[in-house]
Amino acid sequence: MIVALGGGIGASKLLLGICQVIDPSELTVIVNTADDVVLHGLTICPDLDTVAYTLAGMADRERGWGIEGDSFNALSWLDRYGREAWFNLGDRDLATHLHRTALLRQGLTLAEVTDRIRRSLGIRTHILPMTNQRVSTIVLTDQGPRPFQEYLVRDGARHAVRGVRLEGVERSQPAPGVLEAIEAAEGIIICPSNPIISVGPILAVPGIRRALKMTEAPIVAISPVVGGRSLKGPTDRFLAGLGHEVSALSVARLYQDLLDLFIVDRSDSELLPAIEALPVKAFTADTVMQNLEAKVSLAKETLSSLASL
Repeated sequence: MIVALGGGIGASKLLLGICQVIDPSELTVIVNTADDVVLHGLTICPDLDTVAYTLAGMADRERGWGIEGDSFNALSWLDRYGREAWFNLGDRDLATHLHRTALLRQGLTLAEVTDRIRRSLGIRTHILPMTNQRVSTIVLTDQGPRPFQEYLVRDGARHAVRGVRLEGVERSQPAPGVLEAIEAAEGIIICPSNPIISVGPILAVPGIRRALKMTEAPIVAISPVVGGRSLKGPTDRFLAGLGHEVSALSVARLYQDLLDLFIVDRSDSELLPAIEALPVKAFTADTVMQNLEAKVSLAKETLSSLASL
């Protein structure tokens, strides 16, 4: 079994490639939930949904989020009524949040709800939230603290990042199946996701980082930073805001106590000596996944590297 950690668009692209290479049922994904948000009384889990929609073959490939061909009639009416409309909720996407919220109110855990959703969508890959407890990423900015979705979507990530606080993480526990998956894994992949606000919250859940350090499975990570910039999302802002240089080397430093191998884009080959001096084994690959062929190619290289460790 292969275990992957991550969240968002970068992770979903790689996961889609992996599922073209191996039996999807042999993949378990541990997903960030610290950017979940409650709006209009509904529990919205952006990273869980992006992973699920992608693996179900229904993700909006142009936007990178939501469902292909979705309409936004409900959102336009919410706006007409004077409700908050800054968070884009498609009509079919809205059904997912209604369903999830109803099941949570019936007493099911987030892990149980997530499993029901992925089965309903015909997804064979196992999808696990990092925890059943509420953890919230709060971005500390020069304009004050902001919940992550407000910082990213409502405010357009325009404010300088001064720090990050993970509210509730110290009281959280790994969701059932998370530690068991890590222990049973034949190989573990840290996806090319934001290391601060996508992978960071997963590693901050008590017990997960320790489990990764103790596992006998090889661990490989892929840099989300290419040529000194993030290809998608505000990874560069968060690295810089927390005092790191915006480079693949900085990402390697954040993971160095966990890794057996770090993959960087070919354009960052000059960083290999510094990464290997950490010391972390490293090699280059084409990590920019602009189409399915590129996703499959990176997935093959990543899986091959795991098998060789």
